Amino acid sequence: MNDEPKVASEEQPRSFNNSYFRNHPQEAYKLLRQTTPVARAESAYDSGLVVTKHEDVLTVLRSPEVFSSDAAADVGQIRPLPPLEIDPPEHSKYRKLTDPLFSPKRVAALEGTTRELVIGLIEAIVGNGKANFHKAVAEPVPSIVFLQLLGLPVSRLPEFIELKDGIIRPPVQTMAERAEAVRATGAKIYAVLDEVVKDRVAEPRDDMISGFLDSEVDGHRLTVEEVIDICYLFFLAGLDTVTASLDCMITFLATHPERRQELLDDPALIPNAIEELLRWETPVSRVVRIATQDTELSGCPIAKGTSVSPALISANTDESFMARADEVDFHRETNKHLAFGGGVHRCLGSHLARMELRVVLEEWHARVPHYQIADGVDIQYSEGGLRQVDNLEIIW
Repeated sequence: MNDEPKVASEEQPRSFNNSYFRNHPQEAYKLLRQTTPVARAESAYDSGLVVTKHEDVLTVLRSPEVFSSDAAADVGQIRPLPPLEIDPPEHSKYRKLTDPLFSPKRVAALEGTTRELVIGLIEAIVGNGKANFHKAVAEPVPSIVFLQLLGLPVSRLPEFIELKDGIIRPPVQTMAERAEAVRATGAKIYAVLDEVVKDRVAEPRDDMISGFLDSEVDGHRLTVEEVIDICYLFFLAGLDTVTASLDCMITFLATHPERRQELLDDPALIPNAIEELLRWETPVSRVVRIATQDTELSGCPIAKGTSVSPALISANTDESFMARADEVDFHRETNKHLAFGGGVHRCLGSHLARMELRVVLEEWHARVPHYQIADGVDIQYSEGGLRQVDNLEIIW
């Protein structure tokens, strides 16, 4: 019996964006963990190595000196985006600035207005008996909340959504096409942010951008470029990740009525259900790092400069990490999932995300307890590392 680890092969490139991986990632990654724990990816959205075992994913996330986040992902940026794309020790300086903005206390103060927004959006459609949940609720709720926080005009939301999608899921066929598309879209985002930031320099307001302009990192005032770079990262993250999470959760609950009934019987179970669905669905399925030196994982040699993508969704459903990992259990007592990443670059907006998810699920199920996917709709998850569902047509 050959016990040598099976590793990435040049002759066997894998597409992590075909319909099987997009729509059944839990099954697909389970097969990879068993056969090719470090797999090679080549597509319009993937290049480099994808790491699938929980222990290897943790190693990547917790070893920034070996697996750097410094400009690891090509999202149209012209400089590394702090704090995500700044490694220690400089990274901590920016986290000290940004973490308080998303503290539990600050997030709690936003719950009232967030709930009013959610109720208004749901009440506008509840009498219709049908809706595209993605467009009616999942997309506007976190986007409006974040634009108001950041200080960008909500009236331009459709434009901003288009720009964000142009970075995260551009309609391209090759890596070269993607690189060109994100460069062009990135330039448009920079132009928007440059205009708004310069406006705040001239006339400060009560928003994050004005706050950044009045902040210091390591004894020096943030430059206009640094503020724009932070806002660029927030622009992409704030307009997408919670939307994708809501899409995944409502799709699951619409297709698993027995699980949904648990929440109807006991709404206090919703926070637990959110953690379990974050683990099972892991909307941000992969992140990206760059190897800073020659190394190896699960017996696979990794050369310096290689792009390495730890698959968070695979780690979260790894049987070696959690008992009954292939079951969805809203009563799970311990759930140390990696849906928000891990290590120093763990998502700084996790408290805000959890609050938004909870409020939406509470208010939605209070008004629309029974729903299902509309007849004839074939749910499709989007390409790339974020699992959005544009065609989330539901009826009730």
